[in-house]
Amino acid sequence: MNPALLATLTAGLADGSIVPYLGPGVLADVRSVAGGAPMPADSDSLILALNDGRPMAPKLMYEFPRAAMNVELKRGRAAVTRFLDRTYGATAWTRAAVHDWLAALRPRYVVDINRDTQLQDSYAGVPHQLVVGVARMGGSAFRYRLYGWDGAAYAERAALDPALPILFKPMGTPRPAANYIASDADYVDYITELMGGFAIPPELKALRRGKRYLLLGMRLNRDTERMVLADIIHGAASPAGWIVLAAPSDKERRFCRKLGLEIVEGELAALTGVRRAAPEAA
Repeated sequence: MNPALLATLTAGLADGSIVPYLGPGVLADVRSVAGGAPMPADSDSLILALNDGRPMAPKLMYEFPRAAMNVELKRGRAAVTRFLDRTYGATAWTRAAVHDWLAALRPRYVVDINRDTQLQDSYAGVPHQLVVGVARMGGSAFRYRLYGWDGAAYAERAALDPALPILFKPMGTPRPAANYIASDADYVDYITELMGGFAIPPELKALRRGKRYLLLGMRLNRDTERMVLADIIHGAASPAGWIVLAAPSDKERRFCRKLGLEIVEGELAALTGVRRAAPEAA
């Protein structure tokens, strides 16, 4: 990576003008502590893990929300929640190089569309706030829950304090309470309310104005993740930022031009300076 660009990105992440946006690829080097199996994070690996290592029908293999919807219809929404709790809440994992790198910079605002807890672990030593996406929740028009961490435990809160770090987990997390956006039905509800402005707290809407973003571990070939991204970075600076992307497709190039994202072609190791062997495919 160009040293001048690396210096710009590092400084922006540290001072809060650049927001990291984390996708499944940042977890590519993570393994189970007990057995060394790779963490299921991207769509294909999640589908296989959900189905006990067996491929599902081709139309369900297209993306994880479809497969999760199929399981939900057959066995109930709780079955998907139990799977995600077991995967991300009950299994011990090694640390990702990207998370170790970000932990040293400790950005003031981070968006993480993964469902694991490594980002929260990185901020365990400092007070911070957690915004968790929720879906299909009765009794409220809003599609988020807010928590504050005091160094020992999370507690629900009514509003965000812009002076404290904010971790945004739109697709959910097992801690402090299991909430996930997983199935097609979850995404339809969540994206609808995201577009309507009901899935982001008002303080965060104000905070994000004029920010630039650094997308890490993202592929942009799937409409679901593209819609979530476009709404979450609404109000970004122009240009909107950068994406570290190896071998971008034509579709990804067009989408990045539309959003104002500069493609930095390469691997994440060029940014973090740490090269770890990626897990073998399951």
